[in-house]
Amino acid sequence: MGNKREEKEEKKEEKEKEKTLLQELCGGDAELYDFLRDYLYFNPLAAISQKDLGILTEEAEKSGNFRPAVDKAIFEASQNPGERESYIKAIQNLASKAIQATEQEKGKLEKEGLTDRAARLGRRIESQKVMSERVEDIIDVASKFYNEKLVELGEDVRREERREEKKEAERQEMRTGDLEKAGREARKKERRKMGREEKSEAEKQDKREEMAAEEAKEARTEKKEEAEREEIRIGDLEKAGREARREERKGN
Repeated sequence: MGNKREEKEEKKEEKEKEKTLLQELCGGDAELYDFLRDYLYFNPLAAISQKDLGILTEEAEKSGNFRPAVDKAIFEASQNPGERESYIKAIQNLASKAIQATEQEKGKLEKEGLTDRAARLGRRIESQKVMSERVEDIIDVASKFYNEKLVELGEDVRREERREEKKEAERQEMRTGDLEKAGREARKKERRKMGREEKSEAEKQDKREEMAAEEAKEARTEKKEEAEREEIRIGDLEKAGREARREERKGN
């Protein structure tokens, strides 16, 4: 139950971060914000198709669903500033074809008397017109948005790797503790069969081994504490990086 609650909170926090960043980038431009909040993704690497844009465009022309191709084009435009003009043309071309397909579908629904569904398509057409008319603004904001998200995703991946390393160290610590305990129990049983002199030597050996085990445990504890200090340091650096990038965006 606790894990599900934590996951819900994390997703809520991600949505808030996404919303805040997009609002920051759009400023008071409500039209641009309303469009992009439906077209940008917190994790573009997971949400956007891996297929080539050309293939997605061909599929869209057959199916009438241009959204996967549009998502791909906006993301690629954000990551390839040197090819900006070709992506502007590609997005405008997709918008034009999407408008045409949506208008045809809207006309059919109106003839069938399905006015509510036709009205929804009318709103979609208006959104597609915004995409065509404001493609340069869309690419500008998408570039800043996705660049920030990709940095954060890299941080998340590395954070998860460190978390797994910590869990593995804890599991190893438990295994080591279990082995040491089992060793002590086994030696105790053996000493019961020994003579006085042999038992005395065995007890000395046990003390030496226990001291060595304690030293090893202290070393592991120090390593764990150092890892925790490093995690705090990395967190501070990541926070400082976010703040620096925010200031840089303001300057631009």
